[in-house]
Amino acid sequence: MNDLVNLTWNVNLSQYAFGALFNLVVAVVIVRFIYHPLTPNRGFAFSFLAFNTAVYFLLGLMGSIELTVGLGFGLFAIFSLLRYRTEEMPIREMTYLFILIALPVMNSVIGNGGEFYKVLIANLSVIGVLFFLEREWGFKFQSSKRITYEKIELIKPANREQMLEDLRERTGLLVTRVEIGRIDFLRDIAEITIYYDMPAADERQEGLASEFQPAGRQLLDPR
Repeated sequence: MNDLVNLTWNVNLSQYAFGALFNLVVAVVIVRFIYHPLTPNRGFAFSFLAFNTAVYFLLGLMGSIELTVGLGFGLFAIFSLLRYRTEEMPIREMTYLFILIALPVMNSVIGNGGEFYKVLIANLSVIGVLFFLEREWGFKFQSSKRITYEKIELIKPANREQMLEDLRERTGLLVTRVEIGRIDFLRDIAEITIYYDMPAADERQEGLASEFQPAGRQLLDPR
């Protein structure tokens, strides 16, 4: 009887440790090879991996699939409230945080003796979708900024193209359209929102690489 108990305990411990390792590997792949190349922010990467690891062990110690799923949804609700109460974390980073909280909820099934192949397919699908979206294959993304514009005469519809050219020259952005908001004729200014094409993922990555290039390498460049 004791041998059977020890065998069961060893099997459960092996499944729990394997699930922890599997969850950590998936999280590192997402953070290091998908998120980090485009956003080398140490603070967010630290938070993502720390949350992911802590949530897995928290759920794994609960010992019940029903309890872990319920706690997982509770964590989603908590961070949804935080998202609406703070503007410090951009929506892209919050999405990554949600994903890296959802992963241990799924992966904790391994520690409870769940079906590994279903969990593997789910994790690979998440990695594939994130990689596909970050590379912008088949998508063309735009970003926006709200600015105060002083050339009040250019807000007329007849001068829209001239206004776009002026904004492109002054901002250096590929501005495609403009929305006119509040107009103040007393100070001759207008609150406008500009929409511009974001550079491709490869171009952003090259820009980050040059931005964080050590000064020594630049001195050794023969050009």
